Amino acid sequence: MVVFVGAGSGAEDLITVRGRRLLEEADIIVYAGSLVNPKLLDVRKESCEVYNSAHMTLEEVLCVLEEGEQAGKKVVRLHTGDPCIYGAIQEQMDALDVKGISYEICPGVSSFCGAAAALRREYTLPGISQSVVITRMEGRTPVPERESIRSFAAHQATMVVFLSTGMLGRLQEELAAGGYSMDTPAAIVYKATWPEEQVLHCTVGTLEETAKRHGITKTALIVVGNILQGEYQRSCLYDPSFATEFRQVQENGGSNE
Repeated sequence: MVVFVGAGSGAEDLITVRGRRLLEEADIIVYAGSLVNPKLLDVRKESCEVYNSAHMTLEEVLCVLEEGEQAGKKVVRLHTGDPCIYGAIQEQMDALDVKGISYEICPGVSSFCGAAAALRREYTLPGISQSVVITRMEGRTPVPERESIRSFAAHQATMVVFLSTGMLGRLQEELAAGGYSMDTPAAIVYKATWPEEQVLHCTVGTLEETAKRHGITKTALIVVGNILQGEYQRSCLYDPSFATEFRQVQENGGSNE
């Protein structure tokens, strides 16, 4: 059996209980060494074989997975965050399907969740934004025109931008072209939940300057939107004047007196 495991957002204790158990039981671990916290490997057994996929091609990774499965070994493919977001796992799963190799997926805590925790902000605030756009700038990997930063910016929803720290000048231009003002609140979250985590508050117009001033060139998420400022509407969910399946409308602001 091959299991794709989400390593979590960075901190070694933010992997799921299931994910940790799978690492403890693994005979082979192939991990994304450029992004995954290596401390997660401390729980492996002594006989476990470890491969760093940062130095491997897709074909080399698949060879390790296939040979491990054929040998009857427990194989873990350890990806950063949750493997469903920029994990490049679909091509791996499709190849395993072709070879008739069974696999499972163990989800993890994505770094965009870790960034929200670091910011102490909720991405979906009533009256401000009820949607979250998770996207990236176009680099060597193209992005469909309909999914450009400029196109998404027109919605004024909360945006979490991955894999774009080295292109912040262009990002600023695209956000502004899509409709965000230069003074729209923004934040750079470097290595969310890692010991070296940094949270830098800025604006759309100062993203590049802020990153340069603090020497941040990679491994950061960019959060953009008015959820980063203070004003928002109270949620109806816990409002005493709002009835639900579990609670009736309460008079006098919910007082029991």
